[in-house]
Amino acid sequence: MMPGQPPFEIRVETHEGLMSLTRALRAEEDGKELRKELARNMREALKPAAAEAKSAIMAMSSAGLGTAPALRSSIARKIRPEVKLGGRWTGARVKAFKTKNVRRFPNAPKRTNRPRGWRHLVYGRADSWVTQYGRNHWFDNSMDGIAANARAAVVDAMESMARRIAARAR
Repeated sequence: MMPGQPPFEIRVETHEGLMSLTRALRAEEDGKELRKELARNMREALKPAAAEAKSAIMAMSSAGLGTAPALRSSIARKIRPEVKLGGRWTGARVKAFKTKNVRRFPNAPKRTNRPRGWRHLVYGRADSWVTQYGRNHWFDNSMDGIAANARAAVVDAMESMARRIAARAR
């Protein structure tokens, strides 16, 4: 170890870097507060990507029948940044959660993103099935344009926390 260097090294460029940062946070006295702050900063970094996905689903065309609850706005409300530090899965992502009570269609975010669309019964006709199409890859395409910026912002938040921990160790 070089003089003036912290007693540990934290690299945050990869998944292993996030794991080592999480371990270093656990070792600190106020690690719980530091973990909360890191998670908050990482979520803030992902908010522009979530906003891009929300605007993409709201741009999907609609038949405009005026039925409630509205499918597009219900899907948009369920798009959120998610950060987990530790456990079975560690990382940061933008996720479209299931829409539980929207027209008995819990998988709406996933199905509207598929090019194949989804099949459903026609209301009032017991044996008439139709295939309905959403906007192809609305979620995937919206993430393509902003993924590099979001990844860089999350890495910046992680490196900021790593520098903060390293400065304490000196």
